[in-house]
Amino acid sequence: MGANSKKLSAILVCKLGSPGHYGDGEGLWLQISGTGSKSWVFRFTLAGRSREMGLGSLNAVTLAIARERARECRLLLSEGKDPIVARDASRTASALTAARCKTFDQCAAAYIGAHRASWKNAKHAAQWKTSLATYASPVFGALPVSEVDTDLVVRALRPIWETKTETATRLRGRIESILDWAAVSKYRQGDNPVRWRGHLENLLASPNKIAPVTNFPALPWREMGEFMAQLVLREGAAARAVQFVILTACRSGEVRGATWSEIDMGAKLWTIPAKRMKAGKEHRVPLSDAAIDLLQKVPRDSAFVFSGRSHKTALSDMSLTAVLRRMGRGDITVHGFRSVFRDWCAEAEGNSFSREVCEHALAHSLPDKVEAAYRRGDLLDKRILLMEAWAQYCVTNVDR
Repeated sequence: MGANSKKLSAILVCKLGSPGHYGDGEGLWLQISGTGSKSWVFRFTLAGRSREMGLGSLNAVTLAIARERARECRLLLSEGKDPIVARDASRTASALTAARCKTFDQCAAAYIGAHRASWKNAKHAAQWKTSLATYASPVFGALPVSEVDTDLVVRALRPIWETKTETATRLRGRIESILDWAAVSKYRQGDNPVRWRGHLENLLASPNKIAPVTNFPALPWREMGEFMAQLVLREGAAARAVQFVILTACRSGEVRGATWSEIDMGAKLWTIPAKRMKAGKEHRVPLSDAAIDLLQKVPRDSAFVFSGRSHKTALSDMSLTAVLRRMGRGDITVHGFRSVFRDWCAEAEGNSFSREVCEHALAHSLPDKVEAAYRRGDLLDKRILLMEAWAQYCVTNVDR
């Protein structure tokens, strides 16, 4: 060996300082760079190709450890295996193992972060976090997501399944979505233990039987004229917003968030952007003469049609509910007026509006997907007639 290829010893290693390669024999070398850094390398030839594999820094790897690593490399070569390929495969396997140890709580946070932008408001994300933190995390939040099984899921759901059924069913759906996300992300394998059909339905009672779905309390449609006559006497933006909810058959949130820029008074049309619609699709609302008359009386002192006290924000949901309570009608809800409209469409004598027209007025999707695919329009011309007829009924049929 030359000056740069002397046999190493534990003492010599500490004294070496000039740049170059110092061989220990059988492929192990100490490499010293021009900057003075020292590292171990293993040189070998495989399939006629010379290769070099790093074994670690001299600061972290002693000569004894370097020799052991070189010995392991020679053993792999004797089996016809490439030490570099074997090392990379081992690192990949370790990374996958670590990834599969990702906890349920970590996956939940990642899922919420990935979907937050598609949710309409921060309240939705907060509800996800709260329900998971309250009921799922104490049971299996700290466990690897790959270990969440049916028994753990049932343990989290059973205590609230019959007492807080709506919360429990939403929680089940949220856990199911997170585990689906984890499976796609390769953090777990196998069937989703939270699926309902053919699985949890055999272990938990049907939600509809222990907590039947109930509709929003609504005013009988024949009483609408009398109710409107009382409503118009109420003062304030909230009362006008309730009135507009009724005349347009729209949701409370859509009305409270309405801005003057969305309304074309000349065309008698209100266009609600997709981002504010439950179905995520733009909705055009024809405005009846009564609705236009109402808007003309609303002061334009805010970007919102129905603004709060500061005129900078929209009305709160509770402000509309408060109108009903002050009228002594705590037995009905604002959302229930959509049901009143739909009942009137179906039951009022002389009405000839088709189901499709009425459903479009409520911005409902047609249940028949084939039918919906062929009926691409929004039936605006027919809905103009429908909403005018509805408005006339609301303002003229007192005590009917």
